[in-house]
Amino acid sequence: MNARNRMDFSTIKAIISDMDGVLWHGDMPLPGLPEFFELLHTRALPYVLATNNSSKTRQDYVGKLAKLGVPNINLDHIVTSGTATAAYVKKHYDANTLIHVFGSEALCSMIRDVGFNLTDNGDAGVVVAGIKWDLTYADLKRASAIIRGGADFIGTNPDTTYPMPDGPAPGTGSMLAALQAASGRDPVIIGKPHPHMFEAALDLLGTAPEETLMIGDRLNTDIVGAARLGIRTAMVLSGISSASEVQASEVQPDALFDDLPALLTVLAAQ
Repeated sequence: MNARNRMDFSTIKAIISDMDGVLWHGDMPLPGLPEFFELLHTRALPYVLATNNSSKTRQDYVGKLAKLGVPNINLDHIVTSGTATAAYVKKHYDANTLIHVFGSEALCSMIRDVGFNLTDNGDAGVVVAGIKWDLTYADLKRASAIIRGGADFIGTNPDTTYPMPDGPAPGTGSMLAALQAASGRDPVIIGKPHPHMFEAALDLLGTAPEETLMIGDRLNTDIVGAARLGIRTAMVLSGISSASEVQASEVQPDALFDDLPALLTVLAAQ
């Protein structure tokens, strides 16, 4: 059955949406951005914005949405792989554990905010790795040496690419691959498609998976991860994954749209 015709949206009581590739590319808003939030508010649909991007804090995303014409978004509406990673570290490690962060200043602040001290030395018990825009050879050398020395290795997300206005750019997964090759160790991955972020979103929404819709642009994270938990899925082709990838995949979204406006047309009609 064609994925475009398999979805009954009338049973949906809440929405989880990705941001990069669905709502924008870089700093460029995609069509349908304000209309999406107008529909959510008009229908009083609970929602969570869930992104694998760990380079920004929740406050950063609230500010970005305001600049793009969507003001007054509550912090509780946003879950990132960075916040999920910080929660994972807090749950699984003693507060005295020193953390080495290979990533953005935003990721550093998220780890500090849950009570951990950071280090660039070999005494780190954990290396937390996310996307690092100013990556250098020295950064890779230091982090891989700490991992080889016995520190646990945690990656915020596996996305090998990141959607930008001029096309896909190297993502966190590309940097994790370099650390894996240099250290001989595989990371524990926190972000989509793994369940941590989806479960955090469902907890915030208070809805059952089958009553919740995940909107995403990446088949192997947004769609696969949500489907594993029984969350309904709608994929838009405005980001990373293509129609040919969907056609070749064993995992199919419940609905497939060219872009967000096409999805909104169907949602508004039900």
